[in-house]
Amino acid sequence: MGGVALDDGGSGKVKAPDGGWGWVVLFGCFVITGFSYAFPKAVSVFFKELMKEFHVGYGHTAWISSILLAMLYGTGPLCSVMVNRFGCRPVMMVGGLFASSGMILASFATSITHIYLSVGVVTGLGLALNFQPSLIMLNRYFNEKRPLANGLAAAGSPVALCGLSPLGQFLQYEYGWRGGFLILGGLLLNCCACGAIMRPLTAPKKPPAIEEGDGGAASEEDEKEKKPKAKPKLLDFSVFKDRGFVIYAVAASIMVLGLFVPPVFVVSYAKDMKYEDGKAALLLTILGMIDIFARPTCGLIAGLKWVRPRCVYLFAFAMIFNGCTDLIGSMSKDYNTLVVFCIFFGISYGMVGALQFEVLMTIVGTEKFSSAIGLVLLMEAMAVLVGPPSAGWILDATKDYKYVFLVAGSEVVLSALVLAICNFIFIKKASAPPDAKLENGEAATEMQQLSKLKEEEEGEEVEEKREEMEEEEKGAAKSNGGPMASAEHRPDSVMVDSGEVERFLKEDGGQEADGGEPNPETNL
Repeated sequence: MGGVALDDGGSGKVKAPDGGWGWVVLFGCFVITGFSYAFPKAVSVFFKELMKEFHVGYGHTAWISSILLAMLYGTGPLCSVMVNRFGCRPVMMVGGLFASSGMILASFATSITHIYLSVGVVTGLGLALNFQPSLIMLNRYFNEKRPLANGLAAAGSPVALCGLSPLGQFLQYEYGWRGGFLILGGLLLNCCACGAIMRPLTAPKKPPAIEEGDGGAASEEDEKEKKPKAKPKLLDFSVFKDRGFVIYAVAASIMVLGLFVPPVFVVSYAKDMKYEDGKAALLLTILGMIDIFARPTCGLIAGLKWVRPRCVYLFAFAMIFNGCTDLIGSMSKDYNTLVVFCIFFGISYGMVGALQFEVLMTIVGTEKFSSAIGLVLLMEAMAVLVGPPSAGWILDATKDYKYVFLVAGSEVVLSALVLAICNFIFIKKASAPPDAKLENGEAATEMQQLSKLKEEEEGEEVEEKREEMEEEEKGAAKSNGGPMASAEHRPDSVMVDSGEVERFLKEDGGQEADGGEPNPETNL
């Protein structure tokens, strides 16, 4: 968990390009992330019209966003199974059709229950089928630049929120809630376009073997490919054997209890201080603008060489920063302090948003990420359903927003401590156990002894060959009866002048040239 899992591709065989078509995939993920996180908040613009149309209270309309978020998080395992079975591109395109159809059907609703089913269930399922596969594809296309890519993709949430909320208000004023739902349904068809650009990675074609030496290796690889491969698991529960994943899942579930509470209640907090609605709504705009720049910046920092291996601790710091901001913000007494709170909350909230899926990718790697994210989102779905309502119960009981922010901040800080402390205690750097070290030491000693023996054997072989060559030369000299036969008995004091030898050979050569008989003394 403390290190980086270097992924080599979606299937473990294709290297992540870290660019090229990956930037197009990043843009599609940016759009999908924006729709997934901002749409539940944008739909709340139509709540007053729905209350008048169906004669219901705010509690009934609030269930629309709750069901939508529950489907987005709770269907994580279903999305994992679909992706592992059919792939990311088909799942996303079908999800885009579901998301659009839900809003279009909602424009013909005759009761609030129809809104629950169409917007909450159908549209929520469609957004879920887009959100999770887009993150999986982003993880497959980026490895070295993955922290930056995650930060840029996460920036889609605040950007879409700043755009969809005013658009929803405009559509409501111009066309009513039914016309607004119909147009938003058409807008969600862009999810199909984003799904279409999620081109799967393919392994490069192997060149044909030209040399005979390559034929053996090529045939072996072909035989390996012909062997039946094990079918991939539709939902890999083996991720729970990884301590790092378990720690992350528990910490993320605790974090979600309080992470989304301040953005929901900060506007009401300002209104409770007797500030006008426009001035109170400006707080969310400030928070969103800071969030837009915080996410890519944090992704860029997380990609640094000395930071990336420790990104889990950077994530823990971001959570502590966010929780402490809530705790200090609970003491706000005027509008200026709320503005400062929103600035720091936007920075910390952006850091958390940029790092949460990057850390998960780092822990489990590419092959298990599709199953891991589904299981994590399922656990977070339970916390999402409990978090904001529990904050509302606290507010009803105390009539003071201070306690809401205190509880939310405490939950986020607790999650950071769980993540950092458990990671430090239970997740250690991979090191060889004592037995393995002993075996490695013995193996090294044996290798040294073998190398010495090999050198000695080679030396003995060279010496034996040299002696054999000398014996062969001596035998040849004895058979020819030349002076070499008595060479070993020649005294060391006998010296031969090289000049005399040359003159002797020249004279002998001259005789042969004149047709004379060769000198037998020179016939060796």
